[in-house]
Amino acid sequence: MIETTPLTPVLGARITGIDIALGVDAMTMAALRAALDRFSVLVFPDQRIDDAAQIAFSEGFGPLERTRAGAPGAGSPVIILSNVGPDGAITPPTDKQVLNNKANRLWHHDSSFKPVPARASLLSAREIPSAGGDTEFASMRAAFAALDPDEQLALRGRVAIHDFGWSRSRVDAALVTEAERSQHPPVRQALVLEENPYGPALYLGAHARRIEGMSEAESRVLIDRLMALATQPAFTYAHKWRPHDLVVWDNRAVLHRATPFATTTERRTMVRTCVAGTAPTIAAAA
Repeated sequence: MIETTPLTPVLGARITGIDIALGVDAMTMAALRAALDRFSVLVFPDQRIDDAAQIAFSEGFGPLERTRAGAPGAGSPVIILSNVGPDGAITPPTDKQVLNNKANRLWHHDSSFKPVPARASLLSAREIPSAGGDTEFASMRAAFAALDPDEQLALRGRVAIHDFGWSRSRVDAALVTEAERSQHPPVRQALVLEENPYGPALYLGAHARRIEGMSEAESRVLIDRLMALATQPAFTYAHKWRPHDLVVWDNRAVLHRATPFATTTERRTMVRTCVAGTAPTIAAAA
């Protein structure tokens, strides 16, 4: 019998009474999907799973994305987020995966740079540092609900341009290759998502470069103000990882980011799977 314990007044719940490694029946999966809609972030403590078990559980939320080219695990349903190299040693600060991990410290939605962005993500803690390396979440539903009704109306129907190459180059000019830029050209995403049964959500994050119909400078003012609103402490939850935690989050309802840790001396290995979206956000907002 699963037990659900809310973590904050606006997002997050701890789920206990379940052993994912043993498999999850259809009725329980339906309850977990409903819980994800409601709480946006689900924390499953002490889940000793391997990649195969994580993939099987993830598929209970929907079909999975394949990891993009150029990332560890490319072409498979998993991406390895780690500062540990194939030889088992900690990689140097100039390693591309370390730089990608640095990019993950910016507030973002996974795969918002894709024409059909991810529905949800699942992250399993395989190795964690002694301090830092937390994951923070921000409720974009709470942020939208906090806006004045006139501004809510003005934002509905607006379109943001999400640009993978632009966002990665802000971290390091050499982080994105021309091939990656070509593979992920800028895409149009709804600024407000209406699909969640518990209310609309802003959709922005690090990949959101500008708003259609506004200059880039005007866009930055609006985006930065909305991001500051969404990431205020009252709307956030910081997850301090313990070994074998599994966390699931709704990419259409929350932003997330990793916090820094001692990357040159501490090991951190996480395995992520992403549940694919079913439709473009523009269609969902229309």
